[in-house]
Amino acid sequence: MQYDRLTTGLAVVLGGLTVVLTVVGLVESPAVLVLAATFGVATYFVYYHASGRMADRVYRRVEQQARVDGGRQRRTGAGPRKEWEPPRDGASARQAGGGARARQTGGSRRQRGQRRKRRERRTRAPSASNEISATEAYSRLGLDPGADQSSVKAAYRQKVKEVHPDTDSGDEQSFKRVKEAYERLND
Repeated sequence: MQYDRLTTGLAVVLGGLTVVLTVVGLVESPAVLVLAATFGVATYFVYYHASGRMADRVYRRVEQQARVDGGRQRRTGAGPRKEWEPPRDGASARQAGGGARARQTGGSRRQRGQRRKRRERRTRAPSASNEISATEAYSRLGLDPGADQSSVKAAYRQKVKEVHPDTDSGDEQSFKRVKEAYERLND
């Protein structure tokens, strides 16, 4: 589903209702103008979201909170991960006025395209041909085939501690592989 198109369509519909209600309010009853004003405010916020400015503003606030505090190397907030980017592709961000931000944080057009493809792969449902075998899952967790569920769970927890991306020695791909193995053995 294209959320950009859906949100933009919703903004257009709300805008149309605002115009119609404003005309009706001016011709028939001024009380309808209150309803038109409500739809106008809703139109503004939906358009603000669809343009990508809302995500950009939220991102900037989170970045400000995460900046290093006065040379003491203490973080003032949680902050985003370095590879996080606003949920817009480069073209939409430029149309919304966020082109400088996309170029500043996103790298080259080719890199942004590669990141978008990776994101699409992550969101796709796995097909039966992509699933790993039970033997492969056991070996990823460092277990012998046929181990019981408590051993699988203990091995999973240990491996996750070792390869979690938030640790110094962590790796996102290894973490995903361990998680995939655990999910395979739990099915």
